[in-house]
Amino acid sequence: MNQEVTTEHQPLKGGALALGALGLATANFLAILDTTVANVSVSNIAGGLGTSTSQGTYVITSYAVAEAISVPLTGWLSARFGAIRVFVTCLIAFGIFSALCGLSSSMMMLVTFRVFLGLCGGPLMPLSQTLMIRVFPKDKAHAAIGLWSMTTLIAPIMGPILGGTLCDQFSWPYIFYFNLPFAVTAGLVCWGLLQRFENKTIKTPIDKVGLLLLIVWVGALQIMLDEGKDHDWFASTQIVVLAVIAAIGFLSFLIWELTEKNPVINLKIFRHRGYTASMMTLALGFGSFFGTTVLTPLWLQIYMGYTATIAGYATATMGILAVFLAPVIANLANKYDPRWFVCGGLLWLGCWTLIRSFNTLDMSFGQISLQMFWQGIGMPLFFVPLTALALSSVARHEIDSAAGLMNFIRSLAGAFATSMVNTSWEDTSRYVHAELAGLTDRSHQVLAAMLNHGVNLSHIRSTLEHMLQSQSVMIATNQIFMEIAALFALSAMIIWIAPRVKTSAS
Repeated sequence: MNQEVTTEHQPLKGGALALGALGLATANFLAILDTTVANVSVSNIAGGLGTSTSQGTYVITSYAVAEAISVPLTGWLSARFGAIRVFVTCLIAFGIFSALCGLSSSMMMLVTFRVFLGLCGGPLMPLSQTLMIRVFPKDKAHAAIGLWSMTTLIAPIMGPILGGTLCDQFSWPYIFYFNLPFAVTAGLVCWGLLQRFENKTIKTPIDKVGLLLLIVWVGALQIMLDEGKDHDWFASTQIVVLAVIAAIGFLSFLIWELTEKNPVINLKIFRHRGYTASMMTLALGFGSFFGTTVLTPLWLQIYMGYTATIAGYATATMGILAVFLAPVIANLANKYDPRWFVCGGLLWLGCWTLIRSFNTLDMSFGQISLQMFWQGIGMPLFFVPLTALALSSVARHEIDSAAGLMNFIRSLAGAFATSMVNTSWEDTSRYVHAELAGLTDRSHQVLAAMLNHGVNLSHIRSTLEHMLQSQSVMIATNQIFMEIAALFALSAMIIWIAPRVKTSAS
């Protein structure tokens, strides 16, 4: 990313600081909220627009991919037009495109507006982070990171409960209408309070080739992941072509960005071992977490009979403790080695995901939500110190680039996790169903007994099929949770590649 030229200003104080921080936090919250707000509403949206649930997941992935692509442009946009102008413009445009999403009358229209929504939401995440640090007093920098991290953690967890409630109480368009008043209000507040923190603009060229290559390889890979399950993967020429385009595009992107004077993504920042280890941990850890937040509400709604609202309530319990723990952990990570917090948080998430891999169909709402409540402790333990560790591992003038790249990786990890979890869930369910079908009532004793009791043959078959399908999905869900638990454990080990950083207690 291009570097910004800034003029030092006195940080905000008192009420102005509180209001400015609230506006910045709101922007980050809304941008991340929309990555999961449609998770529990996919079936409602698909039904309302006359498409399949599988196609409905494009509502999630289209936003995530567009968001990931626009994040790297943040540095150039800020340097060219000013960070505050870009931030406020994107925030207000975010509200407008949200309303347009709600007004969509077809899946194609909705996905198109979701792409524009993601393009506007992408810059909000890194800019809210860097501006938060800029407006806070230096001795309260850890509080800024804690506040930003808290909204980053709470937003994807609150998405399902908000989406479910609005969808059930009103209708699916309201999950998008919700953003408009908050985005516009926060944009006007930030414009009024933060104008004096505007950076000097520099006319720098944009890396058009790098941006094109980024769009090509990310887009091809995401389409391949979305469409693979419907085209029998590499048995399809279309999937093979997409895989080749993604591979060549990625390699070309790496070569170009490492040699370009003004790259769209500053890959040289990976020379810092601490930052590289943090990003590897983030990709695996956040991708695993996001995979569980996508899979859980789908399982609860489709096979446990939960409404979108109740599924959202069950999922949202994960964020209750995170609200209170995030600022505390931000302070502690500033004093002690953050690697211990990151490792402990990921192992905690992995342990509870492993426990969830033994779930059954007769579990109550209380049992499911209690598991997620305790699992939520791991998120602030993992994410808050990881953010601080990543940004402290780079040179001061590289912080903006580091923050942007971090958000890019997080968004991309979420998008890929959504596609891979959905694909794995469907494929594993079909495989388990086929295995169980060959083992069920092989002697036909159950069939004979039910026929003797006067049960209709078609009713018997539908009952057995429902039981088979429910058990198949339960086994597949547990198997995926077990695999995700292993990924959490692996990511916990990767963080130790990072060197020890100097803390205030050192």
